[in-house]
Amino acid sequence: MREFLYGMSGYEIEQQALEMRATMETLFMLGVFGDMLGVPILPPYYGLRLLPWVVPQIATWKRRVLRGRELGSDHEHHLHGL
Repeated sequence: MREFLYGMSGYEIEQQALEMRATMETLFMLGVFGDMLGVPILPPYYGLRLLPWVVPQIATWKRRVLRGRELGSDHEHHLHGL
């Protein structure tokens, strides 16, 4: 019963929170390590100081940023009332 109620009330909110987190991480990585993609935003000094903590995430970040998407494909499952 608990899982059923969670599926009715909390699952979509959790998925939206995970999607927002991924979007924020992508924007942060783009701001700090954008020079890897040819978008220099911050001086490389700050990126080099953060590099040891983000090395495991760089490959997946590049794949996510460089993957082609349609314009409206990100917003098809959002909660529009919250």
